[in-house]
Amino acid sequence: MPISQEEFVAAFPKLYHMAHKDSWPSIRKHGLLSTTALLDLFGIEGGPRKDIESKHRAEYIKIESPKYGVAMIRDQKPMSDSGLARCLEDGLTPTKWYHILNGRVFMWTSMERLETLMSARSYKKDKHLVLVFDSKRLMEKHWKSVTFCAMNSGCTTPFAHPRGKTTFMPPEKYPYAENRRRKGRRDAIVEVAVVGGMSDIENCLVDRQVISYGQIKSLK
Repeated sequence: MPISQEEFVAAFPKLYHMAHKDSWPSIRKHGLLSTTALLDLFGIEGGPRKDIESKHRAEYIKIESPKYGVAMIRDQKPMSDSGLARCLEDGLTPTKWYHILNGRVFMWTSMERLETLMSARSYKKDKHLVLVFDSKRLMEKHWKSVTFCAMNSGCTTPFAHPRGKTTFMPPEKYPYAENRRRKGRRDAIVEVAVVGGMSDIENCLVDRQVISYGQIKSLK
């Protein structure tokens, strides 16, 4: 059975997003946008766009515009072309998977998942911007753009779990009841991925902090 908006909010009252520590001015001004939406906004085209949108990003990338200022596009360190080549299904290629991910903004459904990401060797010593959202207020605005995922879609280490065209599903098609029976409530939905992104997010925020891994427990 699918999951209703009310059922989702009851199961996952808060959502968590991690971004570059200097990202808040851009997010506050333009919203929490997907990579593709940011590239559209900043007018990035041609080779530079292809390098950002269609290939693996080993580091954060800064984009600039006289009109829109500066934005940071996050790295994809937990993922690799070779890992994706092993796990992709339905005829998808690594390039296509990067396009799928770049069209969405991602949030974790639990602080434990955020903690796991921040504890990774590549991120553990750094400070990050962490946004905590009130799920009810966010879903009231963006339910029609939401897709759910039962795995870490941007990670291929240490295991490259299979993924394909049905990895992201809208609420009305998502097998929530089945996943909950098999995996438990917390892992029935792992990621919330909003197509395109979200504008006007400040009234949905519960907390906003620039923190390192050891400061996670300070989040509200």
